[in-house]
Amino acid sequence: MSSTPNVKFNTLDQPEFVQTLRKNVGDYFKENNISRYANLNMKVKTAFMICLYFIPLFMMIFGVIDSFWPAMLMWILMSLGMSGIGLAVMHDANHGAYSKNKRVNQFFGFLVNFLGAYHINWKIQHNVLHHSFTNVEGFDEDFENPVMRLSPAKPHKKAYKFQAFYAPFIYGLLTLNWLFSKDFLQVIDYNKKNLLAGQGLTLRKAIWQVAFNKVWYIVLTLVIPMIVVDIPWYQTLMGFLLMQFISGLILALIFQPAHVIEETAFFTPDENGSVENNWAIHQLKTTANFANKSRWFSWYVGGLNFQIEHHLFPNICHIHYKKISKIVEQTAKEFNIPYYQHKTFYHALKSHFTLLHQLGTGAYDRKLANS
Repeated sequence: MSSTPNVKFNTLDQPEFVQTLRKNVGDYFKENNISRYANLNMKVKTAFMICLYFIPLFMMIFGVIDSFWPAMLMWILMSLGMSGIGLAVMHDANHGAYSKNKRVNQFFGFLVNFLGAYHINWKIQHNVLHHSFTNVEGFDEDFENPVMRLSPAKPHKKAYKFQAFYAPFIYGLLTLNWLFSKDFLQVIDYNKKNLLAGQGLTLRKAIWQVAFNKVWYIVLTLVIPMIVVDIPWYQTLMGFLLMQFISGLILALIFQPAHVIEETAFFTPDENGSVENNWAIHQLKTTANFANKSRWFSWYVGGLNFQIEHHLFPNICHIHYKKISKIVEQTAKEFNIPYYQHKTFYHALKSHFTLLHQLGTGAYDRKLANS
């Protein structure tokens, strides 16, 4: 059986930076007598996102909606609620950052199952692999896409030439992939890597849980609306697929410009499994912020446009990221460590798709060869 994946970070690389950063951020909460967890604004947001998803669903289930266009509007609203829950509610909860009460975190973290995913897999892929080994080839599963080249370490193929153009369509399939394929494949892979054991699960139990959750999710969000909404079944299916596509696209376009852009670095461990920086500096080299001055954008995406702060302090609720971002940026500058950020979401997307084009056409490789 394979061992749990691991990468050795360089603990001798400016350890004083990590100490200073943690102290500075810790002092902010102490001096202002503020909890690191959710506040009233976060709780209001939680209620809003949950309502945005479930009220349209219940309106269809209980027969309030009985024609095509109102039904399509409900599916679109659900897609926004689905994305909002994923970005701004269950994300914090599954990091243990929503509340100091573990049961509260578990409750809101389980909401990812109402989005068609499996909460245990999500925690392993995101919390364990992505956060621990950001932009590290062979470890960060966010790079794994069979029809796209998202890392320069992945071999270049002519088939990737137009990936910058078809990427949005692939991104839109994100949640459908979770629903029908990825979760099943992941539990098998995570079992081989001893990662399921770390969650107190056997392969058999995990597969049973995945299958059970998928069945009730499909019954609740697709089968029942097909039966009760007074429109042809295929129109309900269209709405369901539309919801999945919009939500998948939103989720991908928030996460990808935080790591896969022109400025961020990509790493491949050496023969000893080591990388050159300590963990915190590695996060700053592989992560970027965007649109930090856009209040409502930041509100909707769960502060994940402050991705640097999220990666450095995943146990702090995102409602505090804007405040501590100034501390993180200033501390990084004091130690001459990069702090990447784009002024707008548009500029972040532009950088992401520019890199996709360079990786797809081989221009990135040629640039490296000539540097």
